[in-house]
Amino acid sequence: MAARRSKKKELERTKNILDVLADDYRHAECALEYQNAFELLVATILSAQCTDVRVNMVTPRLFAAYPTPAAMAEAGEQELQQLIRSTGFFRNKARNLLGMARLVVSDFGGEIPTTMAEMLTLPGVARKTANVVLGTAFGIPAGVVVDTHVSRISQRLHLTGKTAPVPIEKDLMVAIPKDRWIEFSHQLIHHGRQVCRARKPLCSDCRLAEFCPSFALLGAS
Repeated sequence: MAARRSKKKELERTKNILDVLADDYRHAECALEYQNAFELLVATILSAQCTDVRVNMVTPRLFAAYPTPAAMAEAGEQELQQLIRSTGFFRNKARNLLGMARLVVSDFGGEIPTTMAEMLTLPGVARKTANVVLGTAFGIPAGVVVDTHVSRISQRLHLTGKTAPVPIEKDLMVAIPKDRWIEFSHQLIHHGRQVCRARKPLCSDCRLAEFCPSFALLGAS
């Protein structure tokens, strides 16, 4: 009986968290600028260890030069490196972009695949990137995007006790209703940037505080 009460209480707490996020960030969306699934995939690959602001500065010239997977598949690696140099790790990213574009052309007819299994065959694509593209470009809730913000806040909210991205995602896929997976990630990322920051979270301004087990510790710091 106690276990059932505890589970019911946790479900209510999670619902309250989702309600607050939906109210505060009802228009939250991906910060990367793109026109189609290919552009979003490229931008997400470039966003590794790089800010979205920097990526958005780089991609207009990149997409003008290589507007399709077929065009990028024919790119010169050094030229591609120069276009993306400021995003960091540019040699590895250029290699991944070329490999991704060539595989999309050869295996998927030039179209970005729409399943997790297929996405994970592309160079430079792990679950986070695949979830961003599938969810944001195609509206397919294949999983939950786990970036540094989602990881940090989901731990602070005790929605997970894990620290690695894949185990965190598995916990969130259980805790969060599937029809909320896509928007939940966007909303938590916005909350992490605006309120629940890594070093100095603004707990006094946080409407999730009453549902946050970490509030007593973080709010006093």
